Amino acid sequence: MNINITDKVKYIGVDDKTLDLFESQYIIPNGVSYNSYVIQDDKTTIMDTVDKRAVKEWIENLEKVLGNTKPTYLVVSHLEPDHSAGIEIIADKYPEMKIVLSTVAANMLSQFIKKDLSDRLEIVKEGDTINLGEHKLNFVMAPMVHWPEVMFTYESTEKILFSADGFGKFGALDTDEDWACEARRYYFNIVGKFGTQVQAVLKKASTLDIEKICPLHGPILTENLEYYIEKYNTWSSYKPEDKGVLIAYNSIHGNTEKAVKKMEDMLKANGEEKVVAVDLAREDMAETIEDAFRYDRMIIATPTYDAGLFPFTEKFLRHLKHKNYQNRKIGIIENGSWAPAAARCIQEILKGMKDITIYEPIVTIKTTMNDESISKMEELAKVVTE
Repeated sequence: MNINITDKVKYIGVDDKTLDLFESQYIIPNGVSYNSYVIQDDKTTIMDTVDKRAVKEWIENLEKVLGNTKPTYLVVSHLEPDHSAGIEIIADKYPEMKIVLSTVAANMLSQFIKKDLSDRLEIVKEGDTINLGEHKLNFVMAPMVHWPEVMFTYESTEKILFSADGFGKFGALDTDEDWACEARRYYFNIVGKFGTQVQAVLKKASTLDIEKICPLHGPILTENLEYYIEKYNTWSSYKPEDKGVLIAYNSIHGNTEKAVKKMEDMLKANGEEKVVAVDLAREDMAETIEDAFRYDRMIIATPTYDAGLFPFTEKFLRHLKHKNYQNRKIGIIENGSWAPAAARCIQEILKGMKDITIYEPIVTIKTTMNDESISKMEELAKVVTE
């Protein structure tokens, strides 16, 4: 796929609609794009390569743009295999081409490339500049967004930020869908653990005059950049994006699900406009993680299982903890036929998260709802919606 981003900056990436799971875990119904770019100038420069699944098509795209021109540089923003599989191939194809990368990337390169390219590396650090002729590349280190070797590149003439995995999203480029939904799911599941580091690089980016953002996945962003940057600022600061209640639940024989439906009705009767109920055993876990970060409140409803948590509930909470979930209010509904233990187990996991408030009362149901548990649910619905 060849796209003119500007007269001198070309897109040469590849859409992949045959991959079922991104990073072998995230469902991607509309595929994913592996983005790569060429800057045509006195010193023609390639910005990143692609996944091994797409190298053949990428080389064809590259050759169409380059023609007889030999590139001076390959800039490596991120070494993850879905962006680095073409490095060795084009290093062989263009033996005079220099490889521009961060110090950490240079130290990691041999893990991904068998050939010794050490004599061809041009290592850059924060604030370094490479003059291509008309264009100038300025390097911004972005460690742990979301690997330690990552760097952004700002092209100051045309005011383009090459943002590595930042501002990326799931979905092939020919997919017509809202940016925010799949970008949010991508962010919280891929980058979300590293909010502090994202905040640091956003602070650096705020000093730049940016007119276009070119990520390594998803569409090139050219309009209303304030919207995308503000989304990233909200997400990376762990602030709720929207007012609403996520009810994340499991139900073995349907009794907890009945309680969830009743809780939905109670919340809506109290004026709550947005209530999202998700069966953790049946819905995409990555999307539920996205919703947990999106909304300002959550209720966890789950049966006790083997004197502990139902497996999908535990998996969900462990994922949230791993992704640095914080700054939220949570209600708990536990079910247990003879020895309810779910609430205790939930609280143990929540203790490891920052700034979590647990609503009172905690509701206990013994198999099926009764007048007492319904009364407690009404109390919980009231405090959640106050």
